[in-house]
Amino acid sequence: MAYVIRPVKAEEWQRLKELRLAALADPVARVAFNETLEEAAGRSDELWQGRAACSEAGAVPLTFIGEAADGRWGGMVVVLVETDEEVPQTHLVGVFVRREHRGTGLARELFRAAIAWSWELADPVVERVRLWVHEENGRAEAFYRALGFVETGRTDADPKDPAALEREMVLKRG
Repeated sequence: MAYVIRPVKAEEWQRLKELRLAALADPVARVAFNETLEEAAGRSDELWQGRAACSEAGAVPLTFIGEAADGRWGGMVVVLVETDEEVPQTHLVGVFVRREHRGTGLARELFRAAIAWSWELADPVVERVRLWVHEENGRAEAFYRALGFVETGRTDADPKDPAALEREMVLKRG
């Protein structure tokens, strides 16, 4: 299946909200996201409008979506820029592919777009792309490894369950 990978447009804020809510309703959301479906559903229209407008403007948070030939959105990834860490980096969050689009290569295409955008930044010049993966999300971790991400050794407690861990993974500029 072929997809057009592109940033969300400002007028598509309702579709962005629907995709995020679908992501949070997915059974793996428990370990993949730090926000609940109820929290996201309660967010204001202005928040969703702002996120969509940022994406269209090429600002962060920048949401890339994968649009199928029929116009349906199959998935997304969100890119943040972090300059307060030890090195300038982007941070990939909000990764989601709808069940019916899994195994099509969409996740790989979304990551390619997010990583390419990261390397193209001029201010700051990004040294690495990072993400966090929950210890129970082995499928996602294997996918990230296949893309070249490696563990840094840093861990953090899951904000929803302090007994569970998330592991930091990074892809360094090659």
